[in-house]
Amino acid sequence: MRVVVAMDSFKGSLTSLEAGNAVKKGILQAASCEVVVKALADGGEGTTEAFVEGYGGEIITVTVEGPYGRAVEATYGWLKDKQMAIMEMASSSGIMLAKKSEMNPLKASTFGFGEMILDAAGRGARTFLLGIGGSATNDGGLGMLTALGYEFLDEKGVPVDKTGESLGKIRSVSFEKVHPLISQCTFQVACDVNNPLLGERGATAVYGPQKGVTAETGKVLEEGLLNFSKVTRDALHRDHSASSGAGAAGGLGFALLSYLNAELKEGVKLVLEAVKLEEDVKHADIIFTGEGRIDAQSSMGKAPMGVMELAKRHNKRVIALGGSVTKDIAKLNELGMDACFSILSEVVTLEEAMNRETAERNLQQTASQIMRLLV
Repeated sequence: MRVVVAMDSFKGSLTSLEAGNAVKKGILQAASCEVVVKALADGGEGTTEAFVEGYGGEIITVTVEGPYGRAVEATYGWLKDKQMAIMEMASSSGIMLAKKSEMNPLKASTFGFGEMILDAAGRGARTFLLGIGGSATNDGGLGMLTALGYEFLDEKGVPVDKTGESLGKIRSVSFEKVHPLISQCTFQVACDVNNPLLGERGATAVYGPQKGVTAETGKVLEEGLLNFSKVTRDALHRDHSASSGAGAAGGLGFALLSYLNAELKEGVKLVLEAVKLEEDVKHADIIFTGEGRIDAQSSMGKAPMGVMELAKRHNKRVIALGGSVTKDIAKLNELGMDACFSILSEVVTLEEAMNRETAERNLQQTASQIMRLLV
C-alpha cells in the first residue's frame, strides 16, 4: 500500500512537515507500507517555510527598503539545487511594516521587493515563486520595477520617483538599465484574487482603504494607475490592466504580468504543482490531508481542499485530520472528502490542544487507528 500525506500547518503548533511526519509515524505503527510526506501551503503565510523545510533549502535574510523608506530585514527561501527562490512580498513591502501614522500609499513603494528579487537572482535563482498578499502599497509595482532597472521617465525624460504619487507623471519607459539576469528568470505568482487594475473592482477602490487611501488620494492613485497602464501598453504593445489579478497587491500583479511575463495562479494550485504532488497522488492508494480546524462553512482551508480536488481527479480516497472538526462536516463529504476526523482524544483547553507534543501525539494516534481499519 502507498500512502501520501500532505498536511497544512497547524498554526501555532506544527509546521506542515511536522504534522505530516507525525501522521506518517502513526501510519507505520499500524501498517507496513510506503508513505510519502509532502510540504503543503496555499501560497500565503508559511509557504516559504514549507518549501525550505520540505526541500532542505535555507532562509536568506537581506536588508532592503521597506514600504515607507526605512531599512527592513526581509527574508526569502532559497533552494540552491533547484535554482528557486520563494518570496512573500509582505516581508519587504507588507502592511505590517507600516506605522499607522504614516500610512499613505501615495508615498509607499515596492522597491524593497525588487531588491529581494535582485538579491536572489544574484545567488543564481532563475525560478521565482512569489506570494503577493498583505501589501502596504498601491504603486502598481513601480517601485519593484525601478529596483530591477526599469526607468520610467517624465515629460522631460527624467526618471520619476518610485512611489505611487509618481504614476501620473510617467510618459515613457526606458529598458536600457534593466538588470540582464531578469530576462533569464521565470516568475510564478500565488494570487487568489481576480481583481483588475482599475475601476470599482480595481486595486485602489477595493484594497486601498485598508492601506490608508482616502477619497482624495484614491483619485490621484486611480488616475496614476490609468496613466501607467496606457504608457505600459504603448511601450510593450499589450494591455494587462483588465487581466484577472492585475489589481492584486496595489497593482503589483499588473507589473508582474506586463513586465516580467509572470504567470498568476491560485495559490494552492501553484504550490501543489511546485511540489509535484499530482505525480505522487496518481500512484497512491490513500491520501491524508488536514489542518488545525476543519470547518465546512469555509470548505476547510484552501490547501487541504486543493489536495482533495487533486485526489478526486484520480479517484483516490482522501481523509482529513483536524485539531477541531465542526458539526457540519457532511458538507465536506458531499464535496468529495471521504472522511474527516478530529484528532482530540480528550477534553482539553485550546492551549493544551495546541501544545506541540500533544498535537504530534494526537495526530500520530489518530492516523494509526484509522490505518488499522484500512489494512
